[in-house]
Amino acid sequence: MARLAAGRAVVVVTLTAAALVASAAVALSLGSVDVPVARVLAVLLRRLGAGGEVTVLEDQLVWQLRLPRVMGAMAAGAVLALCGAVLQSLTRNDLADPFLLGVSSGATVGAVTIMVLGIGVGGLVASAAVSVAAFAGALAALAVVLVIASAGGRGLSPHRTVLAGVAVAYLCSAYTSVVVIMHGEGDAARRVLSWTLGSLAGLRWDSTLVLLGAALVALVWFFAYAERLDAFTFGEVSAQSLGVPVTSTRWVLMVGTAVVTATTVAYVGVIGFVGLVVPHLVRPLVGNRHRAVLLASAAGGSLLLMWADTAARSLVDRQEVPVGALTALLGAPVLVWLMARRPRA
Repeated sequence: MARLAAGRAVVVVTLTAAALVASAAVALSLGSVDVPVARVLAVLLRRLGAGGEVTVLEDQLVWQLRLPRVMGAMAAGAVLALCGAVLQSLTRNDLADPFLLGVSSGATVGAVTIMVLGIGVGGLVASAAVSVAAFAGALAALAVVLVIASAGGRGLSPHRTVLAGVAVAYLCSAYTSVVVIMHGEGDAARRVLSWTLGSLAGLRWDSTLVLLGAALVALVWFFAYAERLDAFTFGEVSAQSLGVPVTSTRWVLMVGTAVVTATTVAYVGVIGFVGLVVPHLVRPLVGNRHRAVLLASAAGGSLLLMWADTAARSLVDRQEVPVGALTALLGAPVLVWLMARRPRA
C-alpha cells in the first residue's frame, strides 16, 4: 500500500510539473498582444544563445515583461502553497494559511504607511520603499504574535498562536482603516485596496529573482523537516514519543513560513486562498507523506497563481483584474466542494 501511494505521488507530481511547463509557454503567449507559442520559444532560444530571429517587440513582450511576471507568479504561488501545507500540519488546523501569523496585516501596515503618509520619493524609490516597509511590517507583526503567544513561558502552542495572530490582525486592520480615512487623499483608498488584493504587474527580473530565491529556500527548508511534519500529523504527544523536538521545530517552521511569506507579500501584495486551498487539493492525490505533499503543493500553487495572473491581465482589455480577487473566486468554491466531499466528523 505504501509503495502504491508513493508511486501515485510520483505520477501526480510529474504530471503537475509537466502541466506547469506547458502552461508557462501558453501564458507567455497571452496578453493584450498575443504572441504565438512558436515565437515565444524563438525568443527564449535566442536569449539562451541558440540563435533565431525575433522582433524587438516580441523580445520585449516575452523576455522583459511576461517572463519575469510568469516566473514570479510561479515562485509566489509555490511559497504560499508550501507555507499553507506546513502550517496546516504544524497546527493541525485545516484553516491555517500563510497569513495565520499576522504577516499580511503587518505588511499592509507597512505598505499603507508609505502609500498614504507619503514617506519616500516618487517613482521607483517609492515602489522600493513600499516593498521594504511591507517586509518590515510583516516581520514586526510576526514578532508581536510570537511574543504574545509565548508569554508566561507557556511555549508556542497552536491555539495561542492562532489567537495572537487574530488579535494582531485586528489591530493592524484598525490602524490601516484610520490612516486611510484620516490621511488618505485622492486615489489613496484605491491604491491601498489594489495592494491588499495583490498584483504581479510590477514584477521585473530583480524582484522575480528574489521571489525565486524565496521559493527555493522555502522548498529546501521545509523539505528538510518533512519527516518531523509527518510526526506532527498524529499530534504533539506522538511526535514527542518519536523523538521530535516539538517546541524548537514549531519555532523554526513558524518563523520560516513567516519570513518567506513576508518576502512574497512585499513584492506581490496579499494574495489569499492559494495557501489554504492547494494543500487540501493535493493531499487526497499524493497521501499524507510530507515530501510528496510539499512537492505537489509547490507545483500546484505555481500552476494556480500563474493561471490566475494570466487571467488577471488578459480577461479585460486595457485593464487588470486584481489577482487576489480571482484566487478568491476560484478558491472559495473549491473549498466548499472539498468540505462537501469530506465525511462528517
